Amino acid sequence: MEKPRSPVQLTQQGDCYAIRFRAMASPCELLVETESYNVACRLGKIARNEAQRIEKAFSRYREGNIVHAINQSEGKSVTVDSETAGLLDFAAQCFSMSDGLFDITSGVLGRAWHFDRSDKIPAEEEIKKLLPLVGWNKVRWHAPEFSMPQGMQIDFGGIGKEYAVDRVVNLLQSACDIPFLVNFGGDLHANKAPGNSRSWSVGVEAMRESGNAIQTIELQLGALTTSGDANRFLEKDGVRYGHILHPKTGWPVAHSPASITVAGNTCTEAGILSTLAMLHGNDAEQFLASQNIRYWCQR
Repeated sequence: MEKPRSPVQLTQQGDCYAIRFRAMASPCELLVETESYNVACRLGKIARNEAQRIEKAFSRYREGNIVHAINQSEGKSVTVDSETAGLLDFAAQCFSMSDGLFDITSGVLGRAWHFDRSDKIPAEEEIKKLLPLVGWNKVRWHAPEFSMPQGMQIDFGGIGKEYAVDRVVNLLQSACDIPFLVNFGGDLHANKAPGNSRSWSVGVEAMRESGNAIQTIELQLGALTTSGDANRFLEKDGVRYGHILHPKTGWPVAHSPASITVAGNTCTEAGILSTLAMLHGNDAEQFLASQNIRYWCQR
C-alpha cells in the first residue's frame, strides 16, 4: 500500500518517528513515540503548519502582517488582534520585570549590526543615531490600539520561536495522548517521557565548538531553551561580539557566557530567563541563582 504523501521529512528511529522541517530560519524537529507513519505524518503537519503560521504572522521580515503594519505606521495608531495583543502584553511584562533590559523595540539596532561572523563592527556614531528609536517606554499600548513614534520598530524575534514551540505543544496535546518532543532550533518542550524510557536525552551543544555536546540532560517533562553566540557573532582583534544587544547602549553585552540553558514549565518562560541571564553579562549566574531554576552555563 502506498504511503500518503508527507508534508515534511519523516524518519523512523526505533519506536519513534522524527519529523523535520524548517521554519523561522531554524531547523525544526518533532519526535513522536509511535509506530504509525500516518499518525506521525498528521502530527508533523500540525507542527509545521503552526510554526509557519506564526512565522508568517509575526516575522518582521514578512510584508503584509501585523508587525509590518505597525513598523510602517509612521506614528499612527494600529488596531491589533487578540493574539498580537497577548504578545504585546507579554513584551510589556518582560520590559517591566527586567528594568528595561528586554525590549522588543531594540530590533532597530539591526540596522547597524550584522552578525555574519565577520569583523565588521559598526561605528559608535551609527549606533548612537539609533538609540533614540529604542525604548518600550516610548510606545502607547492600550489594547487593542498600539502606536509608537515614527522610525521605531517592534521585533518579536526574542520570544517568537519559544512562543511557537508552546503553541505547537498545546495543539499536539489536543490531537494526541502519546509522548512527543518539540525542538525548534534548540528550544524544546516535552509533554511526557517516552514509554520505553524514563526521559528524552537532550545534548547541550558546546557553543564555541559547534557540533559537540558537552552535557546530556535527561528531560521528562517541560521545556529547555538555550541562548548563546554559537551562530550569530562578530569577531575582531580577538574580541567576540555576540548577537544579544543591550538596549540601552546598543552594544553586545560584555562578558556574557558562551551559552545558557534554562529549564522551565514552558519555552516562553525558560526563553525569557535565558535571554535575561545573557543580558546580565558577568552577573549571569547570580541572576539565574536568584530565580530558583535549573540552568546550565558555559563560559
